[in-house]
Amino acid sequence: MKLTSCKIAAASTANFFTTSTAPCNSKPYMVSKSKSFGLRFNSPNYLRSFNGLKAATSVNCESESSFLGKESTAALRDSFAPKAVKQNRDTVTRFQPRASFKVAILGAAGGIGQPLALLIKMSPLVSTLHLYDIANVRGVTADLSHCNTPSQVLDFTGTAELPNSLKGVDVVVIPAGVPRKPGMTRDDLFNINANIVKDLVEAVADTCPDAFIHIISNPVNSTVPIAAEVLKQKGVYDPKKLFGVTTPDVVRANTFVAQKKNLKLIDVDVPVVGGHAGITILPLLSKIKPSVSLTDEEVEELTVRIQNAGTEVVDAKAGAGSATLSMAYAAARFMESSLRALDGDSDVYECSYVQSELTELPFFASRVKLGKNGVEALIPSDLQGLTEYEAKALEALKPELKASIEKGVAFANKQPVTA
Repeated sequence: MKLTSCKIAAASTANFFTTSTAPCNSKPYMVSKSKSFGLRFNSPNYLRSFNGLKAATSVNCESESSFLGKESTAALRDSFAPKAVKQNRDTVTRFQPRASFKVAILGAAGGIGQPLALLIKMSPLVSTLHLYDIANVRGVTADLSHCNTPSQVLDFTGTAELPNSLKGVDVVVIPAGVPRKPGMTRDDLFNINANIVKDLVEAVADTCPDAFIHIISNPVNSTVPIAAEVLKQKGVYDPKKLFGVTTPDVVRANTFVAQKKNLKLIDVDVPVVGGHAGITILPLLSKIKPSVSLTDEEVEELTVRIQNAGTEVVDAKAGAGSATLSMAYAAARFMESSLRALDGDSDVYECSYVQSELTELPFFASRVKLGKNGVEALIPSDLQGLTEYEAKALEALKPELKASIEKGVAFANKQPVTA
């Protein structure tokens, strides 16, 4: 493992507590055992790091609770020691992030929920992780609690324990529902998953209405509008805090483009707009950073593959499930971005399916700026100066996305909301 892969919490400005622990050579160095101090690195020149989720300019590491091996952890501590303790370059310093956020995963025992729980457990920004499911979550919690990372993990089973799983939570992520099987479309999942999302969001509205809500359950194009209607009926709807997680489309677009053009993956950024199903997924390949030249054939090939990437996995698993690991990875990236924003990072941007005014559609996926209160701004520039191919694709996706939104709204309005 490379040292630069050590960081699970991406942040452009990171907070650390540091306390001297032991010298890294044979010479003793006495320090006060009771003193500790906060340390903040703001300069991008301190260290360039990459955690696989997002490029960043800082590192979060907790020396005695790291998922790294001892050698990598020691090397990381040594790299910071000269900057942290000027009095003695040989002093090793322990950096302990300020874990302060409580996260709940609803559907934590499922195919996405389990790897997502593991990734979130590794985040030094998380103090408490609540795992909820209708069954089998106790074993997942016991297993995960053995990981030597700082956050506490608690399990909650069944609808009777759902309210307790949501108490005091800052971010709720919902991967609950049935997975796609070969031959199924996301709409085939609607009748089952729509009811699941409705019931879970009702509980969120009653218990932690101020929390960020991340919807993963498909079809996202419809389940996010369902969630919005439920929150409206409960009188607690804040459009800035409701997100459809479309990060998987961005992750796939970045990966496929980097592979196609032999680019360094850390540098690739492809905005993906529209929705999260089939042709409603529109990667804006003319907006790739760094700028690359693509033939018309390459644009069409990449676009179709990105749109059908979920089906690619469903078919490859041949009835054994749908995309779970890549979904969990992408959801963890979006979770980390949300936590960074809540923690005060003012430079957090992600693509997400949110209430929007960028088009005539009430919900639309685009790049957004995240802040402490949720969506701070929609970024319209990606939709400006589109190629002819992209402009036509944008118009073509609108009727299908509009129908999915209306289907979700109609479902929510026909269903009585629990008082």
